[in-house]
Amino acid sequence: MGIKVTIFIVLVAIVTGLYFAGFLTSQPRVPEYGDGWWGNGEKPKGEENTSIRKFKINVDDSVIDDLKQRLVKTRWFEPLEEAKFHYGFNSTFMKTIVEYWTNKYDWKKQEKYLNQYEHFKTNIEGIDVHFMHVKPKGAIPSEKIKPLLMVHGWPGSFVEFYKIMPFLTEPKSHLGTDDDTFEVICPSIPGYGFSEAPHKQGFDVVAAARVFDKLMSRLGHEKYYYQGGDWGAGIGHALSLIQPSHVLGYHTNFPNGQPSLYPVRLAIGSVFPSLVGLDAEDVNRIYPVFDKLKLLLRETGYAHLQATKPDTAGFGLNDSPVGLAAYILEKFIFCTNPHYLDLHGGGLENHFTMDDLLTNVMIYWVNGNIVSSMRLYKESVPKILSGQLDAMPEVPVGIVIFKYELAYLPKTWCKLLFPNLLTYSRMQRGGHFAAFEEPQLLAEDIRKFVSEIVRRE
Repeated sequence: MGIKVTIFIVLVAIVTGLYFAGFLTSQPRVPEYGDGWWGNGEKPKGEENTSIRKFKINVDDSVIDDLKQRLVKTRWFEPLEEAKFHYGFNSTFMKTIVEYWTNKYDWKKQEKYLNQYEHFKTNIEGIDVHFMHVKPKGAIPSEKIKPLLMVHGWPGSFVEFYKIMPFLTEPKSHLGTDDDTFEVICPSIPGYGFSEAPHKQGFDVVAAARVFDKLMSRLGHEKYYYQGGDWGAGIGHALSLIQPSHVLGYHTNFPNGQPSLYPVRLAIGSVFPSLVGLDAEDVNRIYPVFDKLKLLLRETGYAHLQATKPDTAGFGLNDSPVGLAAYILEKFIFCTNPHYLDLHGGGLENHFTMDDLLTNVMIYWVNGNIVSSMRLYKESVPKILSGQLDAMPEVPVGIVIFKYELAYLPKTWCKLLFPNLLTYSRMQRGGHFAAFEEPQLLAEDIRKFVSEIVRRE
């Protein structure tokens, strides 16, 4: 008997045994909407303050002076010869970054850039939530304007969405059409950006989803579209479960979940790919499985650290701007293109300017919130691993996967996960930070997804 046939028979036997043992028939539970209080002390009695306050980014000069003093006092170490970025962030290239950061980078210029869009804060569940609100320019019929909630991930921020904004809010000028023009709301996840950090344990992706749903309601949007990657995807997934009647459509470049019998499908696909719905590109992106797994294990140690003891690592990152930059920018190398680890400059300037990269780092530095940002892993990862968020949303779903995304799910498997999958796209370039790297490609896919929803109404 051939080895392929033997493997196939064994796998079928395993699947049959699991089915009759009841392991394949349990249905994951949808999280409850619930409520929360993340402010200091006990929740005060009386009416909640629902006011929305204008906010302008304006960091005190003393913070920048302190930063430059710390940069000058950096304790350096020598890298290994020809190590490039395989041991972590290369210290030789970091000296180039620090020289630019100290002598050429202009935070006040970046503040002006960031303040080109309107920013606000409002208190939800005891903490101030920061958000950027970008409305279309010019006279556009109201029926063509659609509310879109966009949420970032780690180690990103709302800064990731600046390049995509013109394609969404001014499509006539940039894409030649004003159909499906968006009013975009980009909040900072609590504990990130200019949002206040939760003061109590337990703030996970479900809590963040509920806070953002309340934010959209406060802005007058009971129904809205959603887009997110990384933690933004996890939050969007949770939001689509706890408030499906509010989410008109959920678009993501980082789909969450695995189809039933995922390891078995992987095994069968390695021998008979067509039996599990894989085409040639699927096979190329998934296999060899163990090589892909080794790469992920090697590059995601930070996630284990942050999901267990984020505060311990946080002392050094919160105290050293160079340590913070190295920790964050390393992710922008691997997550943009794993092959960039072999380049002396990490390929960082292939897709981003030095100002792009440092402004994102500065958002963490000036707010002193790298520790609170990492705690989202501690609060959410154990619940994800235990299956508490395994339920799949039934709202309309659109998926786009960029070439160098960390994880890959074929279209046929996504159809098993998302019962209302409307669009699925595979991009031949781009990585994890899609809005930052390929804003036009992502914007066009969002528009395609929303147009499909409208067409089916």
